[in-house]
Amino acid sequence: MTRCRHPGNDAAALRVRAGRRRGRGTGRTGDDDMARELTVGVRGLLATAVAVLALVVAYLLGSGGGGPAQAADPSGPSAAEVAAASKDARTLTMTGTGTAVAVPDQLAFTVAVSLTRDDLETALDEANTTMNGVLDALAGAGVERKDLQTAGLSMSPVYDYQSSGPPVLRGYQVSQRVAVLVRELRQGGAAVNAAVAAGGNAVRVNGIRLEISDPEAVLAQARQDAVDQATAKAEQYADATGQQLGDVLTLREVGGGGRAGGYPVAASAAYDVAAEVARLPIRAGQQDLEVNLQVVWEFVGADQ
Repeated sequence: MTRCRHPGNDAAALRVRAGRRRGRGTGRTGDDDMARELTVGVRGLLATAVAVLALVVAYLLGSGGGGPAQAADPSGPSAAEVAAASKDARTLTMTGTGTAVAVPDQLAFTVAVSLTRDDLETALDEANTTMNGVLDALAGAGVERKDLQTAGLSMSPVYDYQSSGPPVLRGYQVSQRVAVLVRELRQGGAAVNAAVAAGGNAVRVNGIRLEISDPEAVLAQARQDAVDQATAKAEQYADATGQQLGDVLTLREVGGGGRAGGYPVAASAAYDVAAEVARLPIRAGQQDLEVNLQVVWEFVGADQ
């Protein structure tokens, strides 16, 4: 028995098979559509979060220090007030130099004992004996023990160098040095003479210099003179410009001034014979102490 096919049924069957083939060839069409919808939704949420965060940051910056909200505060200074304050905060800087004359009243020097002997032990013993004699002589000349200070000690071999052959040991040299301060200048010559007489040719006197016992008292006068000079100049400039001096803002010493120290005597060479020391002229003379200051004043208007 032969079956007859209706054309409409054949067309419907073809459409069903075509749909099945499309489903098998492209995968899960429904899942892809859902994924696209989820992606679009997440992007929208992220954009919204970024916008909200930007608004929060803008609010925080606007309410922080230095923002527009603070500028609108009526209690704060205006731009015109700040400019006026800067204009009024002027300064005037002046320098002053003060000089004071001091008369040295002390004498300082270094006495050294130097001996060379065949062996080191003998050199040390004789150097110690000679130096002790010098110190006793200085004490007898009015120098106090507290004004004697060891300044150095050296021990070294002494060689004879020949044109041929190795150097030959000749002995050992020992040197001791003591710093001496004579607080009464008029006793200075006697102290030097006593040291040389006690040590003989083994003694050397070096570095003779005059000193001031109380330099700060002299510098105080120099500082006062420097301040007076700087103030006088500042007042002169203020009067000439119709201004007034305000408070002193800073004051400092400049140029390395404000120090006083000893200075060498012209005849400060080494003396090794008592007769030479006896003719040593010691003249106190004068010493100028100088102080340089820099003073900064507030410079205000005449009506203030």
